[in-house]
Amino acid sequence: MKEAQLKRRDHMCNGRAAKRSRLNGLVNETHKNNGNGHSEKMILITGGTGFIGTNLAHRLLNAGKRVLIFDNLSRAGVKQNLAWLLATHRDRLEFQQANVLDQAALKKAVSKASHVFHFAAQVAVTTSLENPIEDFEINARGTLNLLEAIRSQSTPPSMILTSTNKVYGDLADVQLQRVDGRYEPVEEEARKYGFSERRLLAFHSPYGCSKGAACQYVLDYARTFGIRTAVFRMSCIYGPHQFGTEDQGWVAHFLIKAMQGAPITIYGDGRQVRDILFVEDLVDAFVAAQDRIKHISGQAFNIGGGPANTISLLELLDLIGELRGERAHVTFAAWRTADQKYYVSDTRKFRQQTGWAARVGVREGVKRLYEWLEEFGETPKPVYTPRRIVEREPVLG
Repeated sequence: MKEAQLKRRDHMCNGRAAKRSRLNGLVNETHKNNGNGHSEKMILITGGTGFIGTNLAHRLLNAGKRVLIFDNLSRAGVKQNLAWLLATHRDRLEFQQANVLDQAALKKAVSKASHVFHFAAQVAVTTSLENPIEDFEINARGTLNLLEAIRSQSTPPSMILTSTNKVYGDLADVQLQRVDGRYEPVEEEARKYGFSERRLLAFHSPYGCSKGAACQYVLDYARTFGIRTAVFRMSCIYGPHQFGTEDQGWVAHFLIKAMQGAPITIYGDGRQVRDILFVEDLVDAFVAAQDRIKHISGQAFNIGGGPANTISLLELLDLIGELRGERAHVTFAAWRTADQKYYVSDTRKFRQQTGWAARVGVREGVKRLYEWLEEFGETPKPVYTPRRIVEREPVLG
């Protein structure tokens, strides 16, 4: 590591304990803005201290919006996210610590909201295999609780749910061919555009079932009760401030392991392909969806980097090797349950209705994430600065 980088890391480490203490103190405060003369409704983000929620909250707060974060703070690193947001946006941010299974707490939060982004979820296939009931309770029952809280309001807020491409199952019916270090569909249209929302649902794994059930409830509450809702069936999201693990955030996970000099385990043969989407582009999509919610209500959209932003696991390893000047050590293991060999989002429907398109390409995005991780040393820690925010999503979402 360069001398300048070592000095930066030493300086950060020396002040990190004191900074963390101050930030944790902010989290532990009862922080509400009701007494500050604000009367306008807020934007509610459930699961708002996670990777995606923190990015969105930061964007909205910078735009002058008032934001209410609803989170039980159960995941590692989220207290630092919340502390950073409170320190940066104290005057327009409110926090409510609670669980989506707490119906009274949800109703209280929803009563303050003009719009809801619902991110609170159990997000790993592996965890759902270990505890399917908990996975169902959080993802399906928690979403239904939120919808009922919304329906109970005299003026129900609108809502956007983040779901997953896992609702389409393992895509075993898609005929694939091997092309160098990746799989590709034999069918030309699938290669050119990816998979659209017309694809039949085929829930696979408890996680796929729970998120799929949540999707259907959200769409039906638009049809049956007239609530303005939309669903994002998302592919893989990545970017700075993402600290991926083997179960979540595979792009960041590969980078971190390589920087640590630790072996990377690939489940399957590594030719699996995904379209990856830089988190700043995803936040653009959320803003576009909120602005157009009256027109897109009752619809699901496949959201990802699209055909222009695809990469296989083996190709990512090659790119990491180029960035670092050396290849990472790799081991292989058996395929995982419900893993899709090829998934790429056809985003044309959302683009046609909102004008949105992904802007950050794979090489640029991975390089930006790599440089961000490199700045904080070979064992990255969740240290937050006002420049960017980001965290995680399921492995091979």
